[in-house]
Amino acid sequence: MQGDPKTIELLNELLAEELSAADQYFIHAEMYKDFGLHKLFERIDHEREDELSHARVLIARTLFLQGKPNVAKRVPIVVGENVRAMLASDLEVEYRVGNLLKKVVAHCESVKDYVTRQELMVLLEETENDHAHWLEQQLRLIDMVGEQNYIQSQM
Repeated sequence: MQGDPKTIELLNELLAEELSAADQYFIHAEMYKDFGLHKLFERIDHEREDELSHARVLIARTLFLQGKPNVAKRVPIVVGENVRAMLASDLEVEYRVGNLLKKVVAHCESVKDYVTRQELMVLLEETENDHAHWLEQQLRLIDMVGEQNYIQSQM
């Protein structure tokens, strides 16, 4: 099925964001592992896998629409210097992806591509209700108990 060129372009923008998010989660997970923060390593490594599954959905949809997925493009990542900075930079990625997802969903609706819209709504729900919410909780916990106590709970 020949897809709308603008939809394909926007799907590629999303793909770059998701692959970049996976890259950022990858380095942060490995840093947590190196720090001995095994709970954070497991969760962030899981988030990396989720981002790759989102990328897989975007690739499949782009191919279905007879577009060419651009798996080489990335957006800059921000590697945090400490636990709080790592969590905060990951949250910024989730906010950015969520905003872009909303933009692409609106575009898909405007061109009556309801199937792509529905697939993106699943990604948006995971981005907002799982990824971003969990990161917000972790930052709130750091504010409540202090970073050192939080870090101790993640060993």
